[in-house]
Amino acid sequence: MTEQAELFRSLHSPGTPLVLVNAWDVASARIVAAAGARAVATTSAGVAWSLGAPDGDVLGRDAAVGLIRRVAAAVPLPVTADIESGYGATAADVGDTVRAVLAAGAVGVNVEDARHDGGSGLRPVEDQCARLAAVRAAAVAADVPLFVNARVDTFLRGAGDLDETVARASAYLAAGADGVFVPGVADPATIGKLVDAIAAPVNVLAGVGSPPVPELARLGVARVSLGSAVAEAAYTVARRAADEAFRSGTYEALAGALDYGTLNTLMR
Repeated sequence: MTEQAELFRSLHSPGTPLVLVNAWDVASARIVAAAGARAVATTSAGVAWSLGAPDGDVLGRDAAVGLIRRVAAAVPLPVTADIESGYGATAADVGDTVRAVLAAGAVGVNVEDARHDGGSGLRPVEDQCARLAAVRAAAVAADVPLFVNARVDTFLRGAGDLDETVARASAYLAAGADGVFVPGVADPATIGKLVDAIAAPVNVLAGVGSPPVPELARLGVARVSLGSAVAEAAYTVARRAADEAFRSGTYEALAGALDYGTLNTLMR
């Protein structure tokens, strides 16, 4: 496990970004791995939806960890887990979550500072730092060089203030994070400023309308995630196929799908 953790850490190189096409179950993880991924990341939203829950710390630790365990056992690559805000009310609870995630085989985690406890906006910096310190302490106790990716939701759920983003990032790094994830940013100039101001590998969320990977590489980004977008696209095909079958009785939405044999072989 230490070897996998060290490999995963080494993949975070500014200018040569690690591209993560986020998976949500064993099948999607194996599809991504077969396509040439260097690591596999889970998407909390896709995982929650596949298990019948909404995103936002609703799924629960046991179900989330069970899925992480299945994915980690299914692919020969480092696995990093999106654990939302840690599946716990307190820093100690977050530490317990990380111990379970490590036991499940993941060597990286994303921990966000958005609140899912009935409050709005983002957690106070001091609170989030305590949670990240608990994550690091759990990894140190397990003797695993876990890559802790601190997600800063200033652009998703805050005012998108650059100074606040950098201040939070600096505090989170001091608390034990290794990298900083700033979803919600697509403007190249802003991404460049974040890369210049944050003294750690920077992760951005990409999708339709985002700069392509080569441009993000030129900006110095170290990690590019697709997040829940691939799961959304997969479920969109299901919706289109259902609408078409029920309304017109045709099946064109299924064109271009992976065939049964290909998918079945990936499960062996």
